[in-house]
Amino acid sequence: MPTKKERPGRGDGTGGSVVDEAIGRLRKRIESGEFAPGHRLPPEAVLAAELELSRPSLREAVRALAMAGVLDVRRGDGTFVTDLHPERLLSALGSFLDLAQDTGLEEMLECRKVLEPGATALAATRIDDAALDGLLERIERMRTLQDPEELVREDLAFHADIVAAAGNRTLSSLVSSVTQRTARARIWRALVKSDVLCWTHQQHMDIYAALRSRDSLAAFTAAGRHVGDVERWVRERLDPLRGRAEPDGADR
Repeated sequence: MPTKKERPGRGDGTGGSVVDEAIGRLRKRIESGEFAPGHRLPPEAVLAAELELSRPSLREAVRALAMAGVLDVRRGDGTFVTDLHPERLLSALGSFLDLAQDTGLEEMLECRKVLEPGATALAATRIDDAALDGLLERIERMRTLQDPEELVREDLAFHADIVAAAGNRTLSSLVSSVTQRTARARIWRALVKSDVLCWTHQQHMDIYAALRSRDSLAAFTAAGRHVGDVERWVRERLDPLRGRAEPDGADR
């Protein structure tokens, strides 16, 4: 049962579950600087009392914030605010929670996995040297970017250029519609995953190398691995939240 002081509703006053309320209260402490980067949170019982929350609600809130990259739960050591620019992660937290409720995202990720590898394989048979040079320039430009939104914009443009090289306008339109719908998830991932720049660069180089050699099978495989890894990473973090079913105002 919830504590007497715990009230249903989001921390922003828009209504929602007690877990939303718990997230909102923790978020305020972090945004205010009270819980700074690297700060260790008080023990669960102490923090629950300070925030006027039940321990199960606090536990769910901590889990959600850990999945969003704001908190780092270290077994046997405690829970810490991450050093991954928590203020930026918090600004994206609303999008993260929206993503967890967006059941259409899962379908869009599947569509991307079906469409992009095939389009990349087709492009391998049609791409010209000028387009290949442009792709390499874009890859090198991405290496210099630090802002996740800029990185994702360049990433979207990189894949759009490849699909355009396939010479099929209908296919380009389909892929564009799907990739734009997955952009928020990819920005969130770029914020949270510390090695995303190195990881992205290597996989883009694999795709480029396959295109440069005009190898359709290698292009299909490299693109499939790239989009599949993104889909798997996002699913692993959103599926546990989607599986949580808690009635408003009641702890499990």
